[in-house]
Amino acid sequence: MKTLRTLTAATAIFLGAVGMAPAQTLNFAYDADPVSLDPHEQLSGGTLQLSHMVFDPLVRWNNELGFDARLAESWERIDDTTVLFNLRQGVTFHSGNAMTADDVVYTIERLKSSPDFKGIFASWSSARAVDDHTVEIKTNGPSPLVLHTATYVFPMDRAFYEAGGDEIVKHGDSFASQNISGTGPFTVASREQGVKVVFERNASYWDTSSPGNVQTAVLTPIKEAPTRVAALLSGDVDFIAPVPPTDLARIDSDENVDLVTMTGTRIITLQMNQQRHEALANVKVRQAIVHAINNEGIVQKIMKGFGTAAAQQSPAGYVGYNPNLVPRYDLARAKELMAEAGYADGFSATMMCPNNRYVNDFKICEAAAAMLAKIGVEIDLTTMPKAQYWPKFDERAADIMMIGWHSDTEDSANFNEFLTMTPNPDTGRGQYNSGNYSNSMVDDLTLASLTETDDAARADMLQKVEQILHDEAAYVPLHWQDLAWAARKGVGAEAVLNVMNFPYLGDLVISE
Repeated sequence: MKTLRTLTAATAIFLGAVGMAPAQTLNFAYDADPVSLDPHEQLSGGTLQLSHMVFDPLVRWNNELGFDARLAESWERIDDTTVLFNLRQGVTFHSGNAMTADDVVYTIERLKSSPDFKGIFASWSSARAVDDHTVEIKTNGPSPLVLHTATYVFPMDRAFYEAGGDEIVKHGDSFASQNISGTGPFTVASREQGVKVVFERNASYWDTSSPGNVQTAVLTPIKEAPTRVAALLSGDVDFIAPVPPTDLARIDSDENVDLVTMTGTRIITLQMNQQRHEALANVKVRQAIVHAINNEGIVQKIMKGFGTAAAQQSPAGYVGYNPNLVPRYDLARAKELMAEAGYADGFSATMMCPNNRYVNDFKICEAAAAMLAKIGVEIDLTTMPKAQYWPKFDERAADIMMIGWHSDTEDSANFNEFLTMTPNPDTGRGQYNSGNYSNSMVDDLTLASLTETDDAARADMLQKVEQILHDEAAYVPLHWQDLAWAARKGVGAEAVLNVMNFPYLGDLVISE
């Protein structure tokens, strides 16, 4: 089983070979395709994967969790609240329009209006075009996360979108959801939702140093994991993700394919809607549910060990990770808590989960429902593809709903901002808090952490948040999901993969 080399070393390897690598077609299969072409409609892994193919960010994460210059050629901190980004010159959008600072400012303003993204950019008080190739970012206080946030800025073609229509429509039909003009290595040649997306190489791509030799990339969504694996092993596709835990050994033993795995940082959780269901507003009931779900057993039996049972959102290594918190499955204690809460006879509740978003998502929910039955909580479970699930999630259409989250800022506060802060449509905080959990101390500590530049003080704030969430059973922590990809021999996938799960396919080299 392969582990990921550093991006620097891997780049050196395929830069040496790119001169002899012919133009190639990549056929790849994910468990689903992007729900929209609008990069600001939904904050999700699928959207960000698309963005890295068709757009370019100001800066990009590397495998050392540092920042590489992309459309921002360089940057300079002027003072505690001001950062200047110097843009590359000579970059054009797919439409042929030149990219300027005005496009970057337009993109940031659009992000600040997006229901899903506005929370990330709440601390950016202003963006100003100093000249055609310089953007000034002002924050509403000292911010330790300006570059982290800049990884979300994929400049959009202002003239193109304003001419066609740039309204952000959640789960709707808009110009931006059906049309796209970025600066990235690929254009979208055709798209049939749920069937196929065809990408073609951008002949005018600015990054002439990129070793990538893929001229056509065809994404075929294959929801069923066994079918996806079979497509790779039969040669129908060249690259797949995710690889189900049940097939890791099988793929690893096949001499015609390469398996790449990484320890993941995406937390998988169940949220309990305290406003929708009276019983879930009772802290002892929520604690009982957490105690009743054997998440260590789920990792071993359903995930085949390909994950780490969690007791908090922050994985080890993150600033907010609280070492005092451990998984707490205890069926006897769960029954005691139900009795103490006045629900010794249990109650019924609805649960919704996706069936093609997270590894084994619907199987996890089926297991959780069976475990809850042991404490008298009878679950009416509905599962569905993610294209149908996300609108239901936004509606808060069930009492218990699944959500997974990878902090794309690689920082603990991001979990809180979206999953556990009090929902606020004006600021975007709590946008993915379907449990409607609310605690003013969690809100205050999280917001304070966003302007705290003392590392020790910031860690203390975020670890206190994890303790509060644990004590109040704000949600059900399941596990951190590990990552796995597989590709046929000759497809240099390993070099373009990362823990963020944004394959940089524009740099992919297929050697045979």
